[in-house]
Amino acid sequence: MIEIINLCKSFGGHLVLDNLNLTIEQGETMVIIGRSGCGKSVLLRHIIGLANPDSGQVIIDGTDITRLDEKRLNAFRMRFGMLFQGAALFDSLTIEENVGFHLIEHTGTKRSEVRARVSECLAEVGLKGIEDQKPAELSGGMRKRVGLARAICTKPDIILYDEPTTGLDPIMSDAINDLIKDLHDRLKVTSVAVTHDMVSAYKIATRIAMLYRGKIIAVGTPDEIKNTNDPVVKQFITGAALGPITEEGG
Repeated sequence: MIEIINLCKSFGGHLVLDNLNLTIEQGETMVIIGRSGCGKSVLLRHIIGLANPDSGQVIIDGTDITRLDEKRLNAFRMRFGMLFQGAALFDSLTIEENVGFHLIEHTGTKRSEVRARVSECLAEVGLKGIEDQKPAELSGGMRKRVGLARAICTKPDIILYDEPTTGLDPIMSDAINDLIKDLHDRLKVTSVAVTHDMVSAYKIATRIAMLYRGKIIAVGTPDEIKNTNDPVVKQFITGAALGPITEEGG
């Protein structure tokens, strides 16, 4: 489904992605772990075409999206849903307008059909009857769920999650993890999540990949990652104090 080949990206002379390679299979949930600032979100933005690499390829279903012009890329992005860190809702819009934003802005869908689809998506995430409220009226956990409803509104093939449990207490984090698993199982989508929350990673992942110094240094099932002998991966997943292995991290 997604093949990332020799992806490179630098910012201000700092190499963030360094000939990175990763293959994500159709229908799986790939969780990318790594320290804060290591480039996980940068990688996610390349997968959806919100960032251009310095070199390398991002191939989705046989199409290298790094070579698409803006018009074709915008059309291709309709295949994606994305839950942004902090949900990234528009404060001035109602929940209906937030969830149905892509349908309203980029398709000719009638407003009555948009409302019906929005209601369906809100029900999927356990939020009925809040279409006319504003984001400021909702708790952090509810805003995350609204973000999830928006992510599935266009019936995407691929859903991307950027730090889905950041800012939530452990109970709400667990509820969001359950919801991600449930949506994946029911919708049969391919999912890619980035996180440094290992509880979340172990719960939702089919496979886990670790990003370190611009490269993917390990890929495996949750059990394989838990039982790794790689000292860098082991240090990260156990939360050990920083030592010489991770002096740069990134």
